[in-house]
Amino acid sequence: MKRAGVLNRSLAGALAELGHGDRLLVCDAGMPIPAGPRVVDLAFVAGVPSFAQVLDGLLAELVVEGAVAAHEVRGANPEAAALLADRFPGPSLEFTPHEELKERSARARLVVRTGEARPYANALLTCGVFF
Repeated sequence: MKRAGVLNRSLAGALAELGHGDRLLVCDAGMPIPAGPRVVDLAFVAGVPSFAQVLDGLLAELVVEGAVAAHEVRGANPEAAALLADRFPGPSLEFTPHEELKERSARARLVVRTGEARPYANALLTCGVFF
């Protein structure tokens, strides 16, 4: 058994398959899941695991070049907006209308669904490279 990091075997395997430029959607329990990408559903009960917990766990495992979130997060979920601004300072965070985020998410390689039960706690991450 792994000592640390992502222990969920489905998620660990999916993360290992990601490469530079691949996209990963981290989403709340209410985000429509697009057909096509591999899905790892971590939702247990409402709020568990939280968007923040999953995002921080993923950022500990991956090199991420940037993130895209919905414009609406800033008004509807200021906590998630602040979290994203903290984790992705400056130009590495892009905002787009929620409908466009859903369209762009269909091109993700992986979707990780959290148990988050607050609106717009979603981010489309672009994988980087460690060298």
